[in-house]
Amino acid sequence: MLKEQLEKIGMADKEAKVFLASLELGSSSVQEIAKKADINRATTYVIIEKLIKKGLMSSVEKGKKTYFQTEDPKRLLKLLEEQEEGLRRKEEEFKKYLPELETLYNIAEEKPKVRFFEGKEGLITIQKDILRSKFDNIVEFIPLDQSHEIFPPGSQDHRQQMRKISAKTIYSSKSKRIITKDSFTEVRSIPFEKFPFSTEVVIYGNKVALASHEGKLIGVIIESKEIASSLKTIFNLAWEATEKYQR
Repeated sequence: MLKEQLEKIGMADKEAKVFLASLELGSSSVQEIAKKADINRATTYVIIEKLIKKGLMSSVEKGKKTYFQTEDPKRLLKLLEEQEEGLRRKEEEFKKYLPELETLYNIAEEKPKVRFFEGKEGLITIQKDILRSKFDNIVEFIPLDQSHEIFPPGSQDHRQQMRKISAKTIYSSKSKRIITKDSFTEVRSIPFEKFPFSTEVVIYGNKVALASHEGKLIGVIIESKEIASSLKTIFNLAWEATEKYQR
């Protein structure tokens, strides 16, 4: 029990054994303390030196021999007080640098997180991220012809799995394909000849996904509250402008 308590206040296992052995023996030689603590003599001597530096043991010369003994156990309480005082000083010192650390943390948080993807599998990964993310609504620009060439409409289309999420979609189609609106989705088409584009843009939560559907398939997800908010504003501006193209 005593050994466990000594360990709780910061003593190592062998330090506690040596301290208690010396406490029971009184003024004793290294050999006697080592035997009582069941630790080899060389290690015991090193531990005694450490405890002396901590003020928990002392040595005394008797004739030609050196004996060691523990200091008053009240010294342990004093040691704890010194440790607490040291912690308080460290805390006060640390507080001086905390604002700088928080500034660095905030800068890191503000930096957009960007992930790149390649090929059809990469674009599927983007779709999966959209499905996994939590958001109240989604807005998107879709080059419908190119999108359907890569991902034909059907049950595997990620949009079919988001039927109950509020969405606004602006799309173009040279072949006059259409996206059917429903109770959750508002759609507007724009003339392909006037506004040709081949990159899909999806804004969801604090993320923006871009996927190029022509040539080499590449995509990127940008996670940034500021960027997502700005692009959503641009989308809303475009949404208002598309009103004149609706029949």
